[in-house]
Amino acid sequence: MSFKTITYQTIALAGIAQASYLVQQLATTGKAEKDALQASLGSLLALEVENPVDIYGGLSGLKLGLEQLQIQLKTNSIPNHEQARYGASLVFLEGNFSKDQQMLKTVQDRIKVAQAQSEHFGVMHENVIANLADIYHSTISTITPRIMVNGEQSYLSSPDIINKIRALLLAGIRSAMLWRQCGGSRWRFIFYRKKMRSEVDFLLAELEKIT
Repeated sequence: MSFKTITYQTIALAGIAQASYLVQQLATTGKAEKDALQASLGSLLALEVENPVDIYGGLSGLKLGLEQLQIQLKTNSIPNHEQARYGASLVFLEGNFSKDQQMLKTVQDRIKVAQAQSEHFGVMHENVIANLADIYHSTISTITPRIMVNGEQSYLSSPDIINKIRALLLAGIRSAMLWRQCGGSRWRFIFYRKKMRSEVDFLLAELEKIT
């Protein structure tokens, strides 16, 4: 079964949008929507799944991301420049990261350790989040250009919030990798924007039926 479809490309983009929005939320308010945060962080630990939707624990885990993507695709202007910058940076950074086979293996091995840790503590435990944050900080964040997160200094100086932001950036890289694996590209985003907007509307309508 091929995953190179508009549906799965849209789901991957929603994963990127969700991680980006949550990063912005944490950096500017110190808080993030719990269910979306859990789904995004959980995507890092979903190592064996049958289809891309399962990475996020089902379509409901991407509700926030789909809503944010819908806002971004409604107009040719950019409604949230910071969120768009984070998303574009994640896609670009993932491209460089995936070329580094040694770093890729290091991250994969360390995520397996975090997965085992989460089975004992749960994905939202501070130790698990700190571990995921350190994976990002010690590997991917060393690749240039680094993603610069803007926000309130009082929040950006909090170790707990910084750990969540770094873990979410790692989750964003995971979604960016899925985007590429599903056939996503800059040109595809440009030329299939209208189709993706229709797909987002359809997926959100499907979610309304089951909630």
